[in-house]
Amino acid sequence: MESINIQIPSLIENIRIIESFIDNVKDLYNIDDDIYGNIMIAVTESVNNAIKHGNKEDKNKNVNLSLHLRENLVKFIIEDQGNGFDFSSPPDPTLPENIDKPGGRGIFLMKNLSDEVHFLNNGRTVELIFYFN
Repeated sequence: MESINIQIPSLIENIRIIESFIDNVKDLYNIDDDIYGNIMIAVTESVNNAIKHGNKEDKNKNVNLSLHLRENLVKFIIEDQGNGFDFSSPPDPTLPENIDKPGGRGIFLMKNLSDEVHFLNNGRTVELIFYFN
């Protein structure tokens, strides 16, 4: 299994680094365009949540992103240094009372774009798994 790890300070503008990382991974491992878009959105949403909600945009705290590639899947692990959160029942952004809210779609997107999503370490760690055909 191949692994790559990167670490970024918790600054929103560092999302560009994550996007470049995913672009490079796509090219390096010939990831199909069909799942590339899902990976880009789900991983950047997870890192964005780690920066904003986990680390509270504290530039002295880091977000770690690791990629683990196997023959039939790619797994991204996103870790923040925050206090964690209750991931068991996030608000449903498709409900009428939540439709117009500007946020609250990150977990929904991750769950709908990834083949598997696991929250570990009291919500400080997110695993996103994508299977290849």
